[in-house]
Amino acid sequence: MLNYDFMQHAFAAAGIVAIVAGVVGFFLVLRGQTFAGHALSHVGFAGATGAILIGGSPLSGLIAFTLLAGIGMGALGDKLSGRDVAIGVILSLSLGLGLLFLHFFTAYATQATALLFGNVFGVSDSTLLVLFGIGAAALIALGVIARPLLFASLQPELAEAKGVSLRLVSILFLAIVALAVSACAQVVGVLLVFALMVGPAATAQRLTSRLGLGVALSAGLALVEAWLGLVLAYYTDWPASFWITALSALAYFASLAGHRRAAAIPAH
Repeated sequence: MLNYDFMQHAFAAAGIVAIVAGVVGFFLVLRGQTFAGHALSHVGFAGATGAILIGGSPLSGLIAFTLLAGIGMGALGDKLSGRDVAIGVILSLSLGLGLLFLHFFTAYATQATALLFGNVFGVSDSTLLVLFGIGAAALIALGVIARPLLFASLQPELAEAKGVSLRLVSILFLAIVALAVSACAQVVGVLLVFALMVGPAATAQRLTSRLGLGVALSAGLALVEAWLGLVLAYYTDWPASFWITALSALAYFASLAGHRRAAAIPAH
């Protein structure tokens, strides 16, 4: 399997994306902003298809639009909470705009499918380098703001009283999420970003309440799910995105079942 260049690229790309998604996704779930993260992927679809329309790179349009949307959502600060309806409308509108842009260039239908559902087996050397750059930038930026981000996530009132700008932290964090979403879209597509951004993180938070262990577990689960998904896709000829999302869901449901079983056992 690994004798093929496209499989080597797929494993490298999935590994980079999984680690970034697992780490960033942990904080996304911790802050209760998973829906906003999902909306960013749909905004990115509009950006990618818009870039195709004007002859640009889909990835550059994806990154640009998600970054702008992430910064805009972050500027809402606390107002972002409870805005599920507004976010949902933006999400639907973005997907509709993407389909409209493709209407004018039907020859790019294959690219649209790749954007929606991912095409990890089509990752080129140049795309791999871009993914590495995106991943490195996202993790470095997250490391820089990790302490105020954690403080603002767990005790926002106290953090604000101590001088932490909740709005600035929100802007920076959602900009980082935008980068992670852009990377994820190359592997599982904009419609299935939840698989790597939310599934492993939610599972990890079910299994442990320790921060460091939770982040490591989230990244580890995402990596295992992504790589195992590639192996299963290779031997079954089924889409890799399906296997990755299926494994993510299975892991989460297993953690739910384990948690309920542990809660049902009486303490002695």
